[in-house]
Amino acid sequence: MNFNKDQRFIRWFIIFAAVVITALILWNVSLFFDQLKQAERDRMEIWATSMEAFNTEDINQYYALSQKINSKNQYIPIIITDYKDSIVNSINIPENILENPIRSQELLLEMAAENDPIRIDILGGELWYAYYGHSPVINQLKFFPVVLVIIVILFIAVIYFFYATSKASEQNSLWAGMAKETAHQIGTPLSSLVGWTEILKAEQVNPDYIEEINKDINRLETITGRFSQIGSIPKLDPKNIITETQEAFEYLANRSSKLIDFEIDVPQGQLFVMLNKELYAWSIENLVKNAIDAMKGKGKLTLTVKRDTRFAKILIKDTGKGIPKMNFNTIFEPGYTTKKRGWGLGLSLTKRIIEEYHDGQVRVLHSELNKGTTFQIALKLIDE
Repeated sequence: MNFNKDQRFIRWFIIFAAVVITALILWNVSLFFDQLKQAERDRMEIWATSMEAFNTEDINQYYALSQKINSKNQYIPIIITDYKDSIVNSINIPENILENPIRSQELLLEMAAENDPIRIDILGGELWYAYYGHSPVINQLKFFPVVLVIIVILFIAVIYFFYATSKASEQNSLWAGMAKETAHQIGTPLSSLVGWTEILKAEQVNPDYIEEINKDINRLETITGRFSQIGSIPKLDPKNIITETQEAFEYLANRSSKLIDFEIDVPQGQLFVMLNKELYAWSIENLVKNAIDAMKGKGKLTLTVKRDTRFAKILIKDTGKGIPKMNFNTIFEPGYTTKKRGWGLGLSLTKRIIEEYHDGQVRVLHSELNKGTTFQIALKLIDE
């Protein structure tokens, strides 16, 4: 998965999580409201019943009051004990707990830790104690502060993520604009050079000189084409990856140090992929130049093209200083470089070209310190 896809996934995941948690909280708040509303109604009914009991001498009214109180308490667990801590009664306690002496005593201790027991004076001087626990509403409310903190963190993350991505988008737009402007600026002297070569031909200058100048002009036109495509969606055409790779590789081999042994190994036949010729050649160039820098201009560089099920794989192997395993991913980040000169954009551009524009993959396949590194490009094959 490329970086942009990762960003989109994280962004939508944070938004989805925030929406889901907010919806759950609103739903729970609605339930709490209904429960609290019912609790208010129950208290009013108990108050009305108590008024009836106080205004009559009928003992049955007091009994009705007691029954009303007990019937309205459907949530708070209560255990009543005597002064010896023996259970004499209970309310809202499951039978399986009461039948288990160990579990009932554990519950009693839990209730004592939650709330101080209430003393009940019984006729004849006997004392009872009412132990009670939290109702489901109170237990749910305990988690509210944690949930609110999570929501705050999520929204902060959303704000920060949008800020970071917008900042990155601005930087990408800036780099794309600079690249296009560079391509435009190169175009003007390039046109003049083409005109000057025609004048040199008319002056009957050595054709070998003119041929070399034309090669450099073609090179500048290629560079201009590359820079002009940065920030745009490149056009992909069916291309033979073997031919395109050979051309890019041979161009660099003819213009690099003679102390480097260039070797290329390609299969017979053709392997077609959807490709942008200029950008793909740029990727090969960046990887080859990176290998040359790693070998300090002396060593062996081997490029291999092979077919692997549904992919064409291009391996570029050098005999350079190698890369620590911990840096296998870091080297593709913009600005990362071990050289004193350079902006550290070569491998980052290669990753973007291969993964974002060509839906392929580029990675460090293998590396060993002081022995060399192998980079791999994988592109999907097409039927041609």
